Amino acid sequence: MPAAAVVEAWTGLVRTEQALQAEIEEHLKRAGFPPLAWYDVLLELDSAPDGWLRQSRVQAQTLLAQYNLCRLVDRLERDGLVERRQCTRDGRNNVLVITAEGRSLRRAMWPVYAAAIEEHVGGRLTRAEAQQLAKLLGKLTPA
Repeated sequence: MPAAAVVEAWTGLVRTEQALQAEIEEHLKRAGFPPLAWYDVLLELDSAPDGWLRQSRVQAQTLLAQYNLCRLVDRLERDGLVERRQCTRDGRNNVLVITAEGRSLRRAMWPVYAAAIEEHVGGRLTRAEAQQLAKLLGKLTPA
């Protein structure tokens, strides 16, 4: 049975994550951008050396459930932001490739996203507190 302080920490962590994510989503929405999950997928692909990753790798890195990622990739592909290709080495896996339009959208979203992070996190924590929080969260992140 976890100690009361551990339960309180867990509850605070979950509530804070949900509230901050909702705030950031609202910033993106007001600026006319799609949801944050779109940015996350586009960032993973844009950061990849050749602009492509296996879909399973994107899923692992974004922590999106497989069915959510599949639906999201359908939308990204329909909007011309990514291309889905059959993996040549493993026919059971797809490779996702970011398009020029996908790179452009990700770059356009970043200033809004960055400003929201600064307003809702950076504006409320000192640099030392932010470093301490990052260190504490790092202890909870699976290796």
